[in-house]
Amino acid sequence: MLKRLEIAGFKSFARKTVLDFSNQTTAIVGPNGSGKSNVAEAFRFALGEQSMKSMRGKRSEDLIFSGTHMSARANRAAVAIVFDNTKRIFPKIDFDEVTIERAVFRDGSSEYSLNGSKVRLRDIQELLASANIGETGHHIISQGEADRILLANPRERRAMLEDALGLKAFEFRKQEAERKLEKTDANVKEVEALRREIAPHIRFLKKQVERLERAEELARELATACQQYFAIEELYLDTEKTRVIRERAVAGEKLAVAEAELKAFEDRTTHDSEGMKHVEKVRVAERALDAVTQERAQLAREMGRVEGALDSAKRRSHAVAEEPYVKVPRHDLAQLQSSIERAGDLAHDSDQAALRAALDAIRGAIGAFLLRFTAPKDEYLADEENQVYTLENERQQLAMKDEDLANRIADARAALERARQDRTAYDETGREQQHRLLSVADSRATEEANVARLEARLNELSYLAEEFERERHEVLALAGSSALSYEKLTELPHEDRRTQEERKRGVERLKIRVEEAGGGTEEVKKEYEDAVTREEFLTRELTDLAKSAEGLRALITDLDTELHKTFSEGLVKVNASFGEFFSLMFNGGGAKLVLEEFATIEEEDDEEETNDEEVTNKVRKQGIEISVNLPKKRVQSLMQLSGGERALTSIALIFAMSQVNPPPFLILDETDAALDEANSRRYGDMIDNLAKKSQLIVISHNRETMSRAGILYGVTMGADGISKLLSVRFEDAVTVAK
Repeated sequence: MLKRLEIAGFKSFARKTVLDFSNQTTAIVGPNGSGKSNVAEAFRFALGEQSMKSMRGKRSEDLIFSGTHMSARANRAAVAIVFDNTKRIFPKIDFDEVTIERAVFRDGSSEYSLNGSKVRLRDIQELLASANIGETGHHIISQGEADRILLANPRERRAMLEDALGLKAFEFRKQEAERKLEKTDANVKEVEALRREIAPHIRFLKKQVERLERAEELARELATACQQYFAIEELYLDTEKTRVIRERAVAGEKLAVAEAELKAFEDRTTHDSEGMKHVEKVRVAERALDAVTQERAQLAREMGRVEGALDSAKRRSHAVAEEPYVKVPRHDLAQLQSSIERAGDLAHDSDQAALRAALDAIRGAIGAFLLRFTAPKDEYLADEENQVYTLENERQQLAMKDEDLANRIADARAALERARQDRTAYDETGREQQHRLLSVADSRATEEANVARLEARLNELSYLAEEFERERHEVLALAGSSALSYEKLTELPHEDRRTQEERKRGVERLKIRVEEAGGGTEEVKKEYEDAVTREEFLTRELTDLAKSAEGLRALITDLDTELHKTFSEGLVKVNASFGEFFSLMFNGGGAKLVLEEFATIEEEDDEEETNDEEVTNKVRKQGIEISVNLPKKRVQSLMQLSGGERALTSIALIFAMSQVNPPPFLILDETDAALDEANSRRYGDMIDNLAKKSQLIVISHNRETMSRAGILYGVTMGADGISKLLSVRFEDAVTVAK
């Protein structure tokens, strides 16, 4: 039941105000405009009402005390409702007192709290539904809204009745089940999509694993073949290397003997004085021939220089006669002449005769240039002709010297030939020694060839050994260590070497097949196993989701059945109470609620746009119409009722719904305003009846109604525009009311 209401900054209640509800019926009275209806709106606000119109405002800021000329405005409005939970009307909360508070701020934000902890509006709604406190429409009836249930359409009227019958908890459970079912269906689609996505990958990995297994089988076959091949090849290489090293040592010894004998023969030849004379005579003749030959080469270079200079002088002499005279400063040309002479000196140091000849030609050209531009033309021409004459004489002299050198070269060659013949004649005398020398030389050549052949074989064996190690490493990578796990042989098999070479070719073929098989790594197999495990998990997940969906559908069906059953039973009880209250209020007559079928289309305004087949597929649901039978008056529709009759009918229906499934509290905000004195007494009797099942808060001007209250609160408003409370004790309530 309600314990108290705490209001602070809400509308006209600027200061904190506490209303205690320790009695079953509490009345709130006061003059118009004092703020007493703000108490009912405070209840609406705290219980999560979202319609500003229901709380007589346009914005959430309108709910905060706006201030007056005597009081500052508030920045926050808060309302807290405190419930007694000793009987666990809120079964999910294990506290004897439950406080639901809502606060709103000027920035428009709003927050909810439950026993001081912030919660969502949804949490508050579910909590209230568990205690049969649903939408505020059926248990907070404000002034002017008493006939709202009469003016509502059949669909809205059914929703009000379901709320009053306490079906909200079932609706929440159904909505939750539907949300879970929707999420489950989405999860099913997601899992199925994952399975479809993973299936090609599993097929691909399966092929990879099959390739891996095939590669492993080939690797085992390769390992077996390699064990025999490696064992034979290792022993063959070791044996062959030992043999070749031994033969190389024997050949080396023979070669050393031959070389020693040849060395002794050469020593004897070297110390032979007569032979040395002949050798020396040949060498002297050779040196003489070389000297004359070099001298002639030097002469040839000089002749080349003279020829170049002569040719240049002739060209200059011819050119002087045809070119004009130009005077050039002598000191500039003298400096150029000096530089060219230095270049000529450097050229004389070179062994290249052509280079020096070219430089001489350049010197002659520069000299001609000097003469041309520094002397009169006739004088320059005479100089050029003299130079040509001088160079021609020099060339003739060099030619004569070259002829002499040619004769000397011929003599030197003849002398060299005679010296060589004399040496050959001397050498003929030692023919027997020469034959022995040739034999030893042949023996040395033979052994040198043997040593070279054996060394080449050793190099070949070294290469084969390196190749053998490479093969071992390759096979180790392809077939694993088992390929190298073989017993060493002590004797080679009696077979041709070609047999082992055939084994090698077989191993190479297997290596190629293993490489072509690829297969991948063990990670592929692990990935395949993980993918299969994932697929099996998804299959189980689908099964579990299917079971969960089936359970949720069954729950929704059960909830629909329970809702239908509870609604049907509740409708019978409400009709019974409605008829009694209606007869009591109108002193006769009758009224009842009638079911009327309608389609639950989401947007009723668009219903005409849907075709007949679509409407047929919609779930059909029954709304509620109200049928009344007034005493001494025939009424065809509710619209024919007067205002007072509608108020009485509404009160009768609201009280009937409250009787069938009594809410913990009921707030009546001036619902008795239109009643006359006789009906006020009947209204008071009904209040007494309701108070036996629900806690009542009555806001009223009616003396009869006030007389039925156990606690009376008076609301006043002073000059400061702030609502204040005046409480009247129970024993004084009747006196005050009268």
